[in-house]
Amino acid sequence: MRLLGIIVVLSAILVFGIGSIRAAEPQVEANGLAGGAQSITGKDGAPMVLIPAGSFTMGSNDGLPAERPEHTVTLDAYAIDRYEVSLQLYRKFLQEAKRDAPPTWDDEAAETVGDRPAVGMSWGDAAAYCTWAGKRLPTEAEWEKAARRTDGRRYPWGHMQPFVDIANYNRGMWVSEAVTLVGVAGGVEGMSVRHGLKEGGRSPYGLHHMAGNAAEWVADWYDRDYYSKSPDKTPTGPSSGERRVIRGGSWADLPMTLRVSARVSAEPDFQDRTGGFRCAMAVTP
Repeated sequence: MRLLGIIVVLSAILVFGIGSIRAAEPQVEANGLAGGAQSITGKDGAPMVLIPAGSFTMGSNDGLPAERPEHTVTLDAYAIDRYEVSLQLYRKFLQEAKRDAPPTWDDEAAETVGDRPAVGMSWGDAAAYCTWAGKRLPTEAEWEKAARRTDGRRYPWGHMQPFVDIANYNRGMWVSEAVTLVGVAGGVEGMSVRHGLKEGGRSPYGLHHMAGNAAEWVADWYDRDYYSKSPDKTPTGPSSGERRVIRGGSWADLPMTLRVSARVSAEPDFQDRTGGFRCAMAVTP
C-alpha cells in the first residue's frame, strides 16, 4: 500500500507539473468530426482540429505551373482552426492588443460583432493575431493537407464542381458584410442533402470554408517553382521573397481558384475585403 501511495503522489506531481508548464497548450476534447479527427480548443477559445502525422499528395499535375509537380509531403501532427477567424474574435484581439482596425473596414465591420469571417487584414495583421492567440499561421503544406487529406481530391468535399449551397464564391461586387460573407460555422450543409455528400462542403477533417468565403493567408513566402525543389518533410516555403501565399479562394472567386491545390500570392501589406485567415499550432505528442 505504501508503494502504491508513492506512485499516486508521483503521478499527481507529474500531471500538475506538466499542466503548469503547458498551461497555454490546447486541450483535447471528445469529438465527432469527419475522419475521426480530434477537437481541440485554442487559447483564443476557437475550436481547432488535430491533423494526424503522415504523408499526403500536394499539388496537382492538372493545375497551373505553380501547382506542379504533384509530390508527396510528410508532416508532423498539428492543430488548425476549424473555422476562419471570425469578426468577433478579431475585434477582441484589436481591443486587447490596442491595434487599429484594417483601413478596409466600413462602419458595419467596425461596429458589428458577429460570426462572419474577419477580412481586410494584411499578412502581418493575420500573423499578429495568431501570435496573440498562442498560435501561428499554417504553412502552405499544413493548409493543403487539412483541406484535402490523403486522397488527392480537387475540392475539400471531393472532385465535384462547387455549387452555391456548399461554397460561398462568385458573388460579384462587394455589397456588405452581412450579405456577402457567410458565418464561419455555416453555409456548407446543402449538398449533403441534394447530392449525398455526408459532410457537405467541409473538408475531410471537418474544417469549414476551406474553399470560398474568405481567402486565407498562410505562412509561406511564394515561389512559383518551389514544388520542384521543396523538401519532402515539413516544407515551410522559401526563406525569403516578395509575396506571401494565399489559399482557398474567396466569395469573389471562380471555381478554378477554389481548388485545394490552387496557389495565389500577394505582397504582405496587401489588404482586401476578400482576404481572411485561420491559425494553426504545433502539437506535442
